[in-house]
Parts: sequence; structure tokens; C-alpha cells
Amino acid sequence: MGAKQDKQLDAARELVRGVAERFDFNAWARLWDGTRLPLGKSPTSNFEISISDPGVIGAIVRNPQLDTIIRQYIEKGIDFSGGTLIDFGRAIQNDSKAPKFKARDIVSVGRNLLPFFFTKKHVTHDAYGFGGDFEGAHRKTADNKEYIHFHYDLSNDFYALFLDPEMVYSCAYYTDWSNGIEQAQRDKLEMICRKLRLKPGDRMLDIGAGWGGLLCHAAKNYGVTAHGITLAEEQLSFARDKAKRLGLADRVTFELADYSSVTGTYDKIASIGMYEHIGLKNIPTYMNKVRSLLSEDGLFLNHAISHRVPRRGKKWMTRPEKKAIAKYIFPGGELDDIGHSIRAMEWAGFEVHDVEAWRMHYARTCQLWCERLTARKDEAVGYVGEDKYRIWVAYLAGVSLAFSRGSLRIFQTLASKSAKRPPPLPPTRADLYR
Repeated sequence: MGAKQDKQLDAARELVRGVAERFDFNAWARLWDGTRLPLGKSPTSNFEISISDPGVIGAIVRNPQLDTIIRQYIEKGIDFSGGTLIDFGRAIQNDSKAPKFKARDIVSVGRNLLPFFFTKKHVTHDAYGFGGDFEGAHRKTADNKEYIHFHYDLSNDFYALFLDPEMVYSCAYYTDWSNGIEQAQRDKLEMICRKLRLKPGDRMLDIGAGWGGLLCHAAKNYGVTAHGITLAEEQLSFARDKAKRLGLADRVTFELADYSSVTGTYDKIASIGMYEHIGLKNIPTYMNKVRSLLSEDGLFLNHAISHRVPRRGKKWMTRPEKKAIAKYIFPGGELDDIGHSIRAMEWAGFEVHDVEAWRMHYARTCQLWCERLTARKDEAVGYVGEDKYRIWVAYLAGVSLAFSRGSLRIFQTLASKSAKRPPPLPPTRADLYR
């Protein structure tokens, strides 16, 4: 081993020791020469972070953003063992506080990072990121299908590895925190139907119908006539086959369509996990379109991820992790804050009746999805390749942690078409919990 390599290993060991002293993580680090070092004073877990070569540190030093770390993880520059990414993220969130660095600490860290600054690691072609306008800055309606295709048309078999048997791909609802994903998703579908006060004969629309779980549940258990739209072709095929298999094809239909092209009148409309895809500048158009489809005594349920409202006088900034998610997972996705969503509903003429936060429900949902996908790694790699598999594990873990710490939120908002008439609701919410 040459003098440069020796110097880099010595510097890496000092960096790890500094992390252990200041942060005291319950984890280990393994360097490219096989050296295993504690990341805390006396770690008891088997969780280990491995670094494959000095170029990994060099890449992070030159561009210290989440996008860089994700790329290194995808390309096996960084790897994990002995637990999930969620385990490590929780350790960081719960067991450590940001230390105060003195001037000599900063000098020491800088001295140990310097040997890596010009060291490069071979980077493969970025074939797993969205190649177009992934932030949606110049989006057109025609772009929506490409955005949805990139995310949802991976493989139905891949999604089946971690979703519940009904293939419900949105936040589950836990009446008990010990419930598994199957029970929690059934309870979620039931709660949506109750909030919409479905009854036999209702005409129901699901905007972004996914694999058809909600509409099949609503038709089977509440006697509605239902129509769902999606822009994902694999979802459409699955949903149609499901309705046929359950003997519901005469009452449940699905269509490959953008929300802007939908016509007709519906008594109940659900938008579950679709609002995040439309783009912030399109929200007024979206709300007006939904309201135009609703009958006079109709109800609309909007289920959407959000971020917190920016502090007074500050503009909401796009964080590196949001850019990474847009590039690798959800191109074109944008999050609103709940205050603006409610204002947009009222500006369109809706009367808002109920807003319920489900933040911790989604934290647990993404945790279970991540664990289920990790447990079936070999099958997942067979369907989508190891690059995509690693992207998805990192994504699900990161989203679970973001909901846990409150940087992401999720709300269900129930509204009726107008405040000029009595709302089509009972006097209390008791019927939701019968």
C-alpha cells in the first residue's frame, strides 16, 4: 500500500473517531481495508456502515448533499448491514444532539478531509434517474403521463413484494399500532368510505385509482357505481382484471386518463395520494375541475402529503433530499402545505368540514413497506435490478423518518360543494367509529 493510501486510511480512522466522540452512534463503520471501528463510545448493535474506497469520501466532500450519498449507496460505495436504514436513522434522530464545534475541531476535521478532496471514484452512467424536467418547473399536462409512468409502471410484481394483498399504495390507518399492513390498509379503505358517507347508488370517482383497491372495496361493501382514472398502464390492467375477477365489472370501471379530461357528475370523489403529482401552480385548476364534477350534495375527500408552512417572511426552499426524491422516485412531484390546500378549496367554492392528520400512520406504513421490501431483496432485484432496489429501500426509509420527525405531514380533508346549502353530513362524527 502506498503512502497516499496510508495517509487516507489514517485520516478516515480519525474522522470515524471524531464522529464516535461527538455523536456517539450505536453503530459501526467498516473501511475499505476491512478495518471495523465504533461510531460511538461503546456500541451494542450490529448495525454497520461500510465504505468501499476513498473516492466515496471524496465525492461527499466535494458535493455534500443527499443526492451524492444516495448515488454512492446505489453504486455500492456505501452499504449497510445488521439492520435497516430506518434503524440507523432513528438512532441519529433519537440518540444524538448536534454538538457545538470549537475552532480547533473544525481545523481537525478539515485536515482529515483534505486527503480525499481530489480522490475520485468511478461513477457509472446515471441510468436510474428521470432524464427530463424532474422538478416539474416547466411541466405541461402531457408530462403527467411520463412522470406517472416512471414511478408506477416499474412492475406490478415488484410492488406486490411490499404492498398488502389489495395493492393499496398510500398511507394505511392503524386503529392499533401493533396492526400489520394488511389490517391497516383494510381499515384505511373502510375509513375513507365512511368519511364519504357512501350509500347504495352513489356515483363515485377515484382520481388516481391505483390498483383499484378503494373502488372495489366501495362497490362490494357499499353498493356504489364507481369510475377510476389513472395514468399508469400497469395499474390500469391490474385494476380492470381485479374488478372482473370480483364480479364487479358492471359497476366498477377504470380509464387511462388525466384528471383534466374527466367529464360527468359524481356524488362522491376521492383523491388519495394524487394531489402531490399535479404541481403547485395547477392547484386552482385542479380544485375547480373537481368541484365541477361534484353533484350539488356531493362530498370530496382529498388525502395528501404536505410540508409545514414556511415561517413568516421566509420562502419555502427546495431541499436537496426533495430534489433527490424528484429525480429518482417521484419526478414532477410537489408538496403543498395544509393551510394553502384548505384556502385553495375555499377559493374554488368548497366548504371544508374535517381535517385529520395521519403523520404517524404514514411513518409506520413506510417502515413496514421498507422492512417487507428488504426481506425480499433477491426477488426485487430480479424484477427491477439492484440499482432500483437500493433506491427504493433508501426512499422508503427516508420517508418513514421524515414523517417521524415531522418534516413531512399528511392530511385527509373532507369538503362539500358549497356552503350555501346544509352539508350532506350527520350532526357528529360518531358514525365514523361505529
